[in-house]
Amino acid sequence: MNELNNYYIKTNRTFTTIRKFAWIFTFLVAIGGLWEPRLGVLVVGIMAGLLGTSFFSGRHWCGNFCPHGSLFDNIINPVSMNKKIPAFLKSKWFIGAFFLFFTINFSRKLFRIAALWGSYSFIERLGYIFVNTYLMVLVVGGAVALLVNSRTWCQFCPMGTLQKISYRLGKAVGVAKHTEKRITIESKDKCHTCGKCARVCPFQLTPYLEFNENNQFDNINCIKCTTCVENCPANLLSLETERKAVNIIQMSDVKGYENRQEIQSTLIEINDLDGDLREFVFRFENPKNVHYKAGQFILVKIQDNPVQYRAYSISSANEDDRILKVIIKKVKNGYGTEIIFRFKVGDEVTLEGPMGNHLVPSEDTKKMLFIANGIGITPFIGLAKESLAKGDSVESVKLLNGQRYIDDFIYHDYFKELQTENDNFEYLPAASREEKEGFHKGYVTGLLKTMDVTGHKVYMCGSGAMIRECYDILRSKGISSDDIFFESEERIQLSA
Repeated sequence: MNELNNYYIKTNRTFTTIRKFAWIFTFLVAIGGLWEPRLGVLVVGIMAGLLGTSFFSGRHWCGNFCPHGSLFDNIINPVSMNKKIPAFLKSKWFIGAFFLFFTINFSRKLFRIAALWGSYSFIERLGYIFVNTYLMVLVVGGAVALLVNSRTWCQFCPMGTLQKISYRLGKAVGVAKHTEKRITIESKDKCHTCGKCARVCPFQLTPYLEFNENNQFDNINCIKCTTCVENCPANLLSLETERKAVNIIQMSDVKGYENRQEIQSTLIEINDLDGDLREFVFRFENPKNVHYKAGQFILVKIQDNPVQYRAYSISSANEDDRILKVIIKKVKNGYGTEIIFRFKVGDEVTLEGPMGNHLVPSEDTKKMLFIANGIGITPFIGLAKESLAKGDSVESVKLLNGQRYIDDFIYHDYFKELQTENDNFEYLPAASREEKEGFHKGYVTGLLKTMDVTGHKVYMCGSGAMIRECYDILRSKGISSDDIFFESEERIQLSA
């Protein structure tokens, strides 16, 4: 694995009220219990809940209801060192040894107070045992959460081990097979192999490498917290039962992914475009010919262990199935672009694809409106040329290109030349923070409001905010939702 210190990503893990505020219970018992030990008896309910739910759904409790999990995710995670969890803390021998130590110690304490059964003192002494346990987890678990990773304690937590035992029993009797929900991917063919699900996983698991034949992540340590679901750039993940997963596979539309393949290529050219933008030109080596369409995207391999790619919109028109171009924006502290920007001319680079169909116009499209801002302009470099190459069969191609400053307009002369050479092409650049003749002052949304777009099919790529606003404008102008296609660069340009 690349040793950059920004591999694991801190992100929001609390998506419900319980997950946000359950940590209060930890302090109530661990701290309040020092004055009122009977508060510790409330932990019996927690134990019953985690054991009961795990029989049906594995470690779901850990990721959704556990008070300590809420503390680790909501309070400590923002300030945690967020390092790689040491392998020995996840090992079976360490987990088993710690569970044995905890069980013996806890049983010894219960045995000591057994003689008080039925008395008022028994409840108080029992509560104090749980208070001490909660306080120990608060101190020790909190320390390793801060110094290593927020969910370090959970790797060997005795309650987590009990949950796994209960879950195995549920699987053995056949109950969990029907009731358990697992992380499910819509289609493995659509996966970008970007590894973001692994980078945000509280347990540092690798879902994208472990989906089974039903497209489910069948790992006993998965806590079903859905952090990977919320952060999947391709929006392919969900939490489903096995039966629902089978239905999802059957309904998945894989159009645009049929030609996905591994491609060995040579990086033959690197062009600095503007500050943090570079154009990378690849020549196919094996296979030597790969057919792709402008508007699709390609995966660029960045590492082998664990295997990871980054997805980038193809910026070239396909002229001979031999050359492919992508334009990449370097992101500060971005894990992927830090690696890609070290590539040199002559490097052998593994690609995978081509993929996608959201921005690929159908053959019978007569009128097209392309709308882009920021790095979202990249797919339209090839799309404009490829669309115009169809000649008189295309009546109109309009391109709205929004950038902040004049210097941000990459391929500006290229688009101007296309406009000069083709009567059916109109290029409309808009600069939001600078004025210059030939450029509209403002956003592409302002331009769109003044345009007649009747009969056009619309293809958009750029920021989510721009796409949402343009979508509303287009609908108000009578454009059917079936004629609006978009790909957010926040989703495709996986440069972080």
